[in-house]
Amino acid sequence: MITNLQLQGTILAGPGSRRRWDDFVAGYPTGHLLQSYAWGDFKRRHNWPSLRVAITEPGSETILAGAQVLFRQMAGLSIAYVPKGPLVDWSDTRLTKALLETLRNATRRRRAIYLKIEPNLSTNPALEARLHDNFAFRFSSETVQPRSTIRVDLSTTPEKMLERMKTKTRYNIRLAERRGVTCRMANLTSPSDFHQFYKLMEVTGQRDSFGIHSPAYYHDVWETFASSPSGSGSGALWLAEFEGQVIAGVMAFTFGAEGAYLYGASSNEHRREMPTYLLQWKAMQWAKAQGARYYDFWGIPDDISEDEVEESSSPENKNVRDGLWGVYRFKQGFGGEIVRYAGAFDLVYNRPMYLLWQRLQSRRIHS
Repeated sequence: MITNLQLQGTILAGPGSRRRWDDFVAGYPTGHLLQSYAWGDFKRRHNWPSLRVAITEPGSETILAGAQVLFRQMAGLSIAYVPKGPLVDWSDTRLTKALLETLRNATRRRRAIYLKIEPNLSTNPALEARLHDNFAFRFSSETVQPRSTIRVDLSTTPEKMLERMKTKTRYNIRLAERRGVTCRMANLTSPSDFHQFYKLMEVTGQRDSFGIHSPAYYHDVWETFASSPSGSGSGALWLAEFEGQVIAGVMAFTFGAEGAYLYGASSNEHRREMPTYLLQWKAMQWAKAQGARYYDFWGIPDDISEDEVEESSSPENKNVRDGLWGVYRFKQGFGGEIVRYAGAFDLVYNRPMYLLWQRLQSRRIHS
């Protein structure tokens, strides 16, 4: 424990701190699913050990600022990463300095080369300047989470949500229902349900040319959130079926005010039945029932310009890469708003090793 300007920095350890931490994150204006205890617990099982830092006043249990940090170990050193955080008022210099001092001490004890943060804040030149000028962060083009996304407001009625959707999206939801597509929540104890979803992930990864995680990764994140205590998040795997066959799946999660679609897959068959449209609609309704106020579609291409956003309803527009364009148009059809985040920032502790790491990463990207 350290004291800085009458503020205390504490490492919250053990499951006994779970409720206190989750209450803080869920109640914080920029609290996020990736700062939840469940996310840290899940990532710990997949080679990202975590710790949670809390700033309080002496004698108080109220957390004023905090950050969940994930560590990637490598050759006796590590990289420290705060996804969608820290949770702090950056304009409060006293509070921010206390948090960063605690983070610096905690991460350097674990031999971190640098600390990477991705604040859950919209892009803001003033924030970028403050992070650089006041706290020695440097802007990084190496992001982990999507820089841009689409979020749908769930705080209204289902009828209003449908009204906000693109006409074609509404039509496809109803078309799937008319053609006999049904959706259901998968059973966590059913190996068959998960096996069918993972087979679809393999098909989708091959079709759309992206890498997928191991079966354990997807099952663990589902299990971690689905079995979380009340108030600590929830998770669901939704499956779409047609003529007795599972043809699409969506894994969605909620925490506090947030619902999020993280993983999805679909078969190469029966795509004309539009199962993914109905599936997303069911997942959104489920998230709303869990208390979520918005639904995050988790990423769109970052290079879509404002003109392309305005003209996106024109099918002849092909001025964005076709594969990413399809993803964007699908998500945009559900009537959400585009959110562009501030991006990633690095606080460097070991400059020579940091520069070496950046070179290695650049070679990996361009090889």
